Amino acid sequence: MRLPHPLYNLYERRLAASIDASEMPRHVGVILDGNRRWAKSFGEPAAHGHRRGADKIADFLGWSEELGIEVVTLWMLSTDNLSRSPQELAALLPIIEDAVRSLAASGRWRVRVVGRIDLLPERVAVALREAEQSTLDVAGLEVNVAIGYGGRHEIADAVRDLLREQAAEGRSLEDVAEIVDVDHIQAHLYTKGQPDPELLIRTSGEQRLSGFLLWQSAQSEFYFCEAHWPDFRRVDYLRALRAFSLRERRLGR
Repeated sequence: MRLPHPLYNLYERRLAASIDASEMPRHVGVILDGNRRWAKSFGEPAAHGHRRGADKIADFLGWSEELGIEVVTLWMLSTDNLSRSPQELAALLPIIEDAVRSLAASGRWRVRVVGRIDLLPERVAVALREAEQSTLDVAGLEVNVAIGYGGRHEIADAVRDLLREQAAEGRSLEDVAEIVDVDHIQAHLYTKGQPDPELLIRTSGEQRLSGFLLWQSAQSEFYFCEAHWPDFRRVDYLRALRAFSLRERRLGR
């Protein structure tokens, strides 16, 4: 049961004040889960849930800006999701495209599209790249939109790019095997140049990562929220950040 509106606002303010700003993560990753189940609970088609979920993104990014987060990664579509029915994908892909275009058109955030964009219809892939390019000069919050994304695919792509780079410099496979280390692979990930996510949030109550940011999440803290993504509130975000701030992050030391 939700608190009456005035009490809710008071609780939210107190919750925000309880979080140590010095303990705020630089990079937050979010698995936007539960859109279809949210729609089903209202007897609506999946597309209705996806649209409501897309509408939530700008709110979340605004909250992140206010809180001083530097990078947000949003998992919007996995490689596994591409095996859904043609009918659902036909409804979902335009919603994703419109959402990314809207983020870019706002001029507030620098958008980076990460994932196997080549697996998408060409028209959608071109639109996503155009949106990304239009934000190259935007300062402030960096927003990675993971579309056609899979963590194993990302690592495979990083190794492939590394091998091509080394081959172009004239090194043999044996030479590369002698020198390659984690820093070489890190430099070829989709998120290269960005800090790894300190906090990963998954909505809808599922308690697994499903391959999200497999490499980058080695030292991440996980937070699983019961709310479906369309119902995710600022107070849910603050609870996740409070939980993060209270954890002792020894990082193996």
